[in-house]
Amino acid sequence: MRARAGLEVMDLGAPIDVLWMRISRRPDDPAQTLGRVDAGRILIMLDRGDYWQCAFVIRKGTFPEIQQRGIEAFRDELTKLVPYLRDRVGEISDWKQISLLSVAVDRLRRWYCPGLLCLGDSAHAMSPIGGVGINLAIQDAIATANILAVRLREGSVGIDALRAVQARREFPTRMTQGMQIFIQNRFISRVLSTNQRLPLPLLVKLMRRWPILRRIPARAIGLGFRPEHVQTPQAPIARGA
Repeated sequence: MRARAGLEVMDLGAPIDVLWMRISRRPDDPAQTLGRVDAGRILIMLDRGDYWQCAFVIRKGTFPEIQQRGIEAFRDELTKLVPYLRDRVGEISDWKQISLLSVAVDRLRRWYCPGLLCLGDSAHAMSPIGGVGINLAIQDAIATANILAVRLREGSVGIDALRAVQARREFPTRMTQGMQIFIQNRFISRVLSTNQRLPLPLLVKLMRRWPILRRIPARAIGLGFRPEHVQTPQAPIARGA
């Protein structure tokens, strides 16, 4: 649809792909831990109750090489990162149990044309770093409702209104993607390109020393650079219902 509408896509670059899989979780497993990082390996683990949702980060385009080494070698990689999964990685017995996410980070130069407005991933594909794609999409939708709700009711939505949506949401999109690209290029790419242990980034060292600094990335991920709140005429009614 974007191509047919003549909307230009700016590819911002993504040097990684992600392999998604699930491994069973046991009651005596450690509490939630977002990630495991070792020389040349990164594994994200999300606690889903009775299983771990795992994201194994790889250099872009290298999944065929991993498959050629065999499923057993892949399971060994997982256990090197998380030894307590050794008795469970056998649950992954086939490559069909692993989903490849081809990561893209891009953004439309213009999000709209007469009769069409792109939001969320269609306007700006996000890296999985921080898990903020859904946050941005919902905030896009709220901002759109705030700007277009009355106009839609009146039947008078023109290009200026669509342009106003992009003007409202482009800044937080640029800032979030900039943060993701910085992390990709300065940390993730470096980890995946070497078999040597790398020193902790300065920012991580500072956050370890002064825990209050952790609030900054937490706010950027959780709330975003421009939080949105419903401001349509129906909002007070909905709150009182």
